[in-house]
Amino acid sequence: MQTKSKASSLLIGNLCMLFAAIFWGLNVSVTKALYVPTEWMTPNAIVIVRLAGGAVLFWLASCFIKCESIQKEDWLKVLLGGFVGLFGFIYLFILSLEFGSAIDISIIMTLPPIFVILIGIIFLHRRPGWMEYLGIAISFVGAAIVILAGAGHDAHAQEAHAKDPIVGDLLAIASTICYAFYLTILEEPTKKYKPVALLRWIFLFAAIPSLCLLKDFDHLRLFHHAPTLPWIYIGFILLCPTFIAYFLVQPAMKRIGSELVSIYQYLLPVFATVSAVLMKIDKLRWLQVVAMAVIVAGMCFTTFGKHRRVMKEGQDDV
Repeated sequence: MQTKSKASSLLIGNLCMLFAAIFWGLNVSVTKALYVPTEWMTPNAIVIVRLAGGAVLFWLASCFIKCESIQKEDWLKVLLGGFVGLFGFIYLFILSLEFGSAIDISIIMTLPPIFVILIGIIFLHRRPGWMEYLGIAISFVGAAIVILAGAGHDAHAQEAHAKDPIVGDLLAIASTICYAFYLTILEEPTKKYKPVALLRWIFLFAAIPSLCLLKDFDHLRLFHHAPTLPWIYIGFILLCPTFIAYFLVQPAMKRIGSELVSIYQYLLPVFATVSAVLMKIDKLRWLQVVAMAVIVAGMCFTTFGKHRRVMKEGQDDV
């Protein structure tokens, strides 16, 4: 009976992360489809809708879920996590899709774990093993392949509705750095509070700077000539990758652990690629497949190296 219960728990945890990965992958293509080439919305408008809408949804959810009060020592982390981390991540990610290829951006979005490690090395004085350094180097080679491949294919850039692939890729890298900062600064508070208790404040603090982007919001084509489809896209962005996915991660962490949860992030380019091709907003090239494989290989080295180091440190403590 206990074995059956454990197997059921593992299945639920994996299904939670599978759906979260699907939502995040589809989000890349759906977001780009809202303003390239349709111009139903601007990048700034999507940022406002996602952050302000997310804040409203999480505060509504907090009315039905008992939430802990944020302790005094955690307020600065929550403020910076929302104001800098989440806002910077969402804003730069959405802006990157205006300039770059949806598939290229989705590949680069697998890099946050690498930047989390680098932040730990630079600011927290952590000392990874040689395999982790090797994994970081390999992953950056994969990112370089994405950037250089995008720069050398003008015809593909036109097919992918990419204004300037290099600018798009660099904005995506900056976005992953902001997300890595978000993960690092909120690592401890995440362990102390329920998701809704924390996320309602994080989204509120992220929504505040997004209000600076309100200019010309009421002049959007969406409000004057849009059919049903773009409204469905907006509903999906608000409900699935912004709201539901965050709830799915928490039970998954409890059931299958953080390491297996992080592996599902590497499925993001797969779902983004399939949706981008089916929606005809991008085309897959063999160099993108190579770059994806190189980045995943780098992350495998990093994960394996971290596992070895943690196990060794545990044995030394004994």
